[in-house]
Amino acid sequence: MSYLDSILNPIIAIDPNPSNPLITVLIIAALIAFFIVILQKLLIDYDKMEEIQGEMKELQNELRQAQKSGDPKALAKVQKKQMDFMPKQKDLMTMQFKPTLITMIPILLVFYGMVGNHTISHMVINISQSQYYLLLMPIWNIFWTQANPLTINFFGWYILCSFAFSFVFRRLLGLKTV
Repeated sequence: MSYLDSILNPIIAIDPNPSNPLITVLIIAALIAFFIVILQKLLIDYDKMEEIQGEMKELQNELRQAQKSGDPKALAKVQKKQMDFMPKQKDLMTMQFKPTLITMIPILLVFYGMVGNHTISHMVINISQSQYYLLLMPIWNIFWTQANPLTINFFGWYILCSFAFSFVFRRLLGLKTV
């Protein structure tokens, strides 16, 4: 028994195929993706992020030019600029990781609850050989070997749904790629 069974079992019960709850995992993936995208929208200043990334690109170009020219003074000047730029890079990384840090524990608790739910943890999706290659499953199977490689477990299904919903929600909210 999982601590989330009281929440998951009613959702599984309305799933058209309760013994293989594809829709339940899809709903959970959509909710988590929405939660993450909303947090990103609230916590990331995309204009500032774009500005810092532009400055970083300019600095890299200057460094390349200084290295090509072989001028030690120009190289030292660019390296000094890089050192002065470090706090902005730190701000950028902090801005990008803040939503991840905030969502990590709740998401881990949800996954732990899903793993503890017998119905969800034993969910299997059978796929065709063409889907196997389209979904890049040979790469996945390097890390997660299964008895039948033409299947996806709940975690693989969650990842596929999560990527799709994140993409859709980011487009709907007008967010740029982080």
